[in-house]
Amino acid sequence: MPSDLLQDIKLCGRIPRHVAIIMDGNGRWARQRGLARTRGHAAGMKAVREAVEGAVEVGLEILTLYAFSQENWNRPQREIAALMSLLQRYVAKEQEELKRRGVEVAVYGDLDRLAPGPRRAVRQIEEATRGGRVLRLNLMISYSGRAELVRAARLLAERVRRGELAPEDIDEAALAAHLYTAGLPDPDLLIRTSGEQRISNFMLWQLAYTELYLTPVLWPDFRREHLFASIHEYQKRERRFGRVTAS
Repeated sequence: MPSDLLQDIKLCGRIPRHVAIIMDGNGRWARQRGLARTRGHAAGMKAVREAVEGAVEVGLEILTLYAFSQENWNRPQREIAALMSLLQRYVAKEQEELKRRGVEVAVYGDLDRLAPGPRRAVRQIEEATRGGRVLRLNLMISYSGRAELVRAARLLAERVRRGELAPEDIDEAALAAHLYTAGLPDPDLLIRTSGEQRISNFMLWQLAYTELYLTPVLWPDFRREHLFASIHEYQKRERRFGRVTAS
């Protein structure tokens, strides 16, 4: 099944450059099994590997994963500590394999809120994988779409204050150039797992014309065939970006 889907996708040829995923359902997965929520987060690590390997197989340029939102800081301290520990374990376990596969990792968000250990892990994986040309893997950690826009507005305001930029020169391109994702194409496809139907403060600017794919699969159960299925569905859609095709 996965190999057939992959073949169909490559025959179509219209492969998205950039896919983003809201990884949702770890807690529900654990609850269904009578386990602690932290066990669900740990199980989700396998899905991250599946998504990355599937992205490499299918030929994506960029994969962006929503790993930890700023709102997640409001969760119980024990759960936050477990998530930060998982981040460090992910770096220790996957760093060399990502480098071998040519995956370059970039981490975006308010990283000043991270404790020293997780912050070192972030720097470590970015430095170790820098220059990878097969896939760009963006990990959004301590991230908020609204906070990203506020940050961009402040950076623009500071440039105006210094006399480097006139207010009338601020346009969409200027704002986009001050986002975390400056220089990267917007996501072509957003996948959200667990069946929820919202974007949860994720990449609010970048998702303006992104195709959405919602799946009931809980994140720990997500495998590369689910990624392939979402891309196969994307290939059937007509992207108009607000335009109307001639009749």
